[in-house]
Amino acid sequence: MKVSDIMRVKGGTLYTIQPQESLERAIETMSQFDIGSLAVMEHGDLVGMLTFREVIHTLAKNGGTLGGKTVRTVMDDHPMTCTPETELEQVRPMMLERHTRYMPVMDNKMLMGVISFYDVAKAVVDSQNFENKMLKAYIRDWPEEETGKSEPNFP
Repeated sequence: MKVSDIMRVKGGTLYTIQPQESLERAIETMSQFDIGSLAVMEHGDLVGMLTFREVIHTLAKNGGTLGGKTVRTVMDDHPMTCTPETELEQVRPMMLERHTRYMPVMDNKMLMGVISFYDVAKAVVDSQNFENKMLKAYIRDWPEEETGKSEPNFP
């Protein structure tokens, strides 16, 4: 399974913000749309990611206030990315290794979307459920062997 498969199911809604915006505005946007991340875009390029992790760290460092910060001052300016062609088996360890909950999906320099750890986990569970269903159907339709021998009858 590829990242493009997740993107196809997830849909194309993408939430972005500019780096000069206030952190307060970013939090309002995240709250309004019930999302955990914003792709930070400048002049059409991805320049960072802002997630609730950076917001929490900022609040912790500033005694519970935002301190008039801008998105640029707290964003992750080197987010780990993948492509639509990246296999899910590659994405999972990447996200686990860096404790990344949100990963931008890039096609060359174009931002195609953002996948979350939830999206990845859901895709894996859905795939396993489908495989289990197919295996159970296959086992139910398992052909009887016609060897002429009688099978032992165990109690």
